[in-house]
Amino acid sequence: MNDSTSADLRARIHELPKAELHLHLDGSLRPSTILDLADDAGVALPYGDATSLYDYLYVQDGQNLVDYLKRFDLTLSVMQTAESMERTARELCEDAAAENVRYLEIRYSPILHQQGDLTLEEAVEAPLRGARQAEADLGVKANLIICGIRNLPPETSVRLARLAVGFKERGVVAFDLAGGEAGNPATEHAEAFRIAREANLNVTIHAGEAAGAVSIAQALHGCGAHRIGHGTHLYEDPGLQAYVNDHQIPVEVCLTSNVQTHAVESFETHPVRAYFDDGLNVSLHTDNRLMSGTTMTEEYARAVEHLGFSDDDLVELILNGFRSAFLPWAEKQALVADVEAGVRTLAD
Repeated sequence: MNDSTSADLRARIHELPKAELHLHLDGSLRPSTILDLADDAGVALPYGDATSLYDYLYVQDGQNLVDYLKRFDLTLSVMQTAESMERTARELCEDAAAENVRYLEIRYSPILHQQGDLTLEEAVEAPLRGARQAEADLGVKANLIICGIRNLPPETSVRLARLAVGFKERGVVAFDLAGGEAGNPATEHAEAFRIAREANLNVTIHAGEAAGAVSIAQALHGCGAHRIGHGTHLYEDPGLQAYVNDHQIPVEVCLTSNVQTHAVESFETHPVRAYFDDGLNVSLHTDNRLMSGTTMTEEYARAVEHLGFSDDDLVELILNGFRSAFLPWAEKQALVADVEAGVRTLAD
């Protein structure tokens, strides 16, 4: 694909309505904002200019998921006040809206934002204010997903699940489990997911990224997940893959970060092509716009360039994102109907 064709592809995708469902707040800051917040908080940074800071935080040398996650120590260090969390959430919505993302679900763990004086409730209220301000200004709709952390005690996940339930009608749409998968099975946090499910709160779980298909089985059968984050190694268990397909359980695919963490060795070897062809409900997402140096536009373009997705395929991928959103049924159906005509112009 020559430069002109590549630019045309990205321009067309950029204009299409999109939904982003797997997106971490603390992995998607603007470098310029990090500089501002660090100055306000007196946090020392390894670099004093936005370009160098971006190059440092964009993970190009990691060997696994743990290496990838180390960069979050820096972003979290400047996200310990209500003002910083409100600002970063608002700016993330603005960045998404700038490439015609109509709906997004932003995930993070409030427990990681308590190095200062924030309560857990304040650590939810602040990003909600930022998201609502962006919606009022730009029309982009955003909700939150609260994450438990795999390597923290299960009791912490229980606290966070109860926190998520408390905000269920106020902008929190799901409970998640994130962090290093290896040696930290989701089933250790099963009580937290029981609390979420019994309160009729949605559940999505990171699984099958840095661990095998067994971690996906644990998320589905041990914790009752309604969606799976990543699901990269699902192919290792054909029976489980058939189950996921038969029940059309959404799989939130993050191409670029999977290559960065060596969940796959290259874009060309990513199993999302085979999953899509098999009929699975897969959709594309950035994971972390900063650490992965990517956008929704770029993720879709890479699917075309490296995995041979056609225009018709992209239409279905994009619509899968909207169809898999954690929204009330009637609201989701209205949103899908609103964007479907626009997104199908890609195939015309």
